[in-house]
Parts: sequence; C-alpha cells; structure tokens
Amino acid sequence: MLEGNRVSRISVRGFAVASATAVTAVGSVVGVASGSTAVPSNDAEATASDATLLADIPAGQQAQVQTASLTQQATAQAIQADASAKKDAEEAARKQAADDAVAKQKAAEKAEQEAKERKEAEEAASRDATRDASSFAVQSSYTVAQIQAMAQSMVPSGQYQCFSNIVDHESSWNYQAVNASSGAYGLFQALPGSKMSSVGSDWQTNPATQIKWGLNYMNDRYGSPCDAWSFWQANHWY
Repeated sequence: MLEGNRVSRISVRGFAVASATAVTAVGSVVGVASGSTAVPSNDAEATASDATLLADIPAGQQAQVQTASLTQQATAQAIQADASAKKDAEEAARKQAADDAVAKQKAAEKAEQEAKERKEAEEAASRDATRDASSFAVQSSYTVAQIQAMAQSMVPSGQYQCFSNIVDHESSWNYQAVNASSGAYGLFQALPGSKMSSVGSDWQTNPATQIKWGLNYMNDRYGSPCDAWSFWQANHWY
C-alpha cells in the first residue's frame, strides 16, 4: 500500500521530467527552495498531479536541482547588478559631461573678459599716447630715425611693431611721400592727405601730427594697430 501510494503521488509526467534532467525541474523546485507557497487554483488537483516536488526527485539528483536553482538565481541577480551598474555609469558620465561643459563655458567667458579688458587698456594707453604729439619741437626736416623715435614714444610698446609694419609698407617712413596716381600723402598714405588736418594744421610738414592721426585712425577703425595690421595682411590695404 505504501508503494502504491508513492506511485500515485508522482504523475507519469512528473517522474519522467525528474528522471530525464534536473534542469527542467528547476522551475518547479525554485518555489520550494525559496520557501514560497503557491496560491491554490480551481485546478488544484490537476496542478498537483503535474508538479514535481523536491522530495519526489531521486536523492542523487536533488543536489543537481538545487545547484541549478541557485545558479539561476545568481545569474538573474548578476544581470540585474550589471544593469544597475551600467545605469549608474551612464548617469555619472552625463553629469561629468555637463560639469565639463559648464567649466569650459566659464573659462571661455573669463578669457573673453580678460581679452576685452586688455584691449580696453591698450586703447586707453593709445589715446593717452596721442597727447604727446605736440611735445615735439618743430623742425624743418626729419630723419627716419627721428620719426621712428616719435612713433615709439607715442604708440604703446605692445602695438608698435604692428604700427611700424604698416608704415613700412605704406611710405617707408617718408612723411612727405606722395602717390602720383591717387594723391595719397604722408606716412600712412591718407587719401586725401588733408583729412589729417583733423589733428593739426601742420599735417604736411610735421610727422608727429601724422603719427597722431594714423594712430587715431587705426584705433577708431580697427580697434588697435595690430588689428589694423591683421586686416592689411589679408587685404594689402587698410
């Protein structure tokens, strides 16, 4: 009778599944291993006949079934942990990218502000320098060295080389240079030359007056002599 009862507890299907492979029994055993209890349904008897209990599996296969169940759980946990770690890494990367973008923007704004302040300081120095034009004694003629010395005392040191480059190309430091075809005159080949009278009536004979006018022109039109020189290099006029 006991043996007969034993056989009746295990359905043919359940016995076949348990005997064929331990892995296919994992789904039925997981609930038993974890201690969970299934909610009975209307087909409780049919379900019970199809279920394979851990106690019904041969003793030699029980360890395999339990190991497979634990492996399945561990794999699921590992997948979940990997997904969580990936999500955290992506969030950290987005935050770092945002922080880097903000830092770059602040650095760019700071550099722009510093450049603006430097330019304003240079322009102020240039404006102050032009006030020295009237301090030079008037002479009947001037050498190139004398004219260059005037310019060096009137043009900010950081802008002088650019200023000098333009004068070199325009007149070779000849304050009485005249363009035969256009009538452009002086160190800067002003056209017409009479426009230099805005800073002094002696514009034709006094290189200091011409230097003052040329410096004002470069600052007003381009921002500085170096900006004027950059334009000249690109266009060969200014």
